[in-house]
Amino acid sequence: MSLLNALMGNANTLDAASATAELGHILIPGERVEHAYKLVRDLIVFTDKRLLLVDKQGVTAKKTEYHSVPYAKISHFSVETAGTLDMDSELKVALSGGAIFNRTFGRGVDIGDVQKVLASYVLA
Repeated sequence: MSLLNALMGNANTLDAASATAELGHILIPGERVEHAYKLVRDLIVFTDKRLLLVDKQGVTAKKTEYHSVPYAKISHFSVETAGTLDMDSELKVALSGGAIFNRTFGRGVDIGDVQKVLASYVLA
């Protein structure tokens, strides 16, 4: 990812092998990464079992928070597309307990594709 993309907040698609290598220590046996997106340091990963939201924190990004969301616990989700002046798209995921996760994507990822991926797991 270029420095300009990082500064603009653009997300990029991350291949499943790279995401698996980075998250192998928290994946359960037999769990497969199927789709992944990288936003500067953070990750949004769709496995065959759950949604993983990886939040790298601090200046060195050594502290990491992993949100593991079973697809069955997602009560609803929405996407907001980028506009002419607002270049970011947004994904909002609401959980059955009331928590809501927001993730912002720049022009590097088609938010419609992200929505289709999430819908394929939640609505299946």
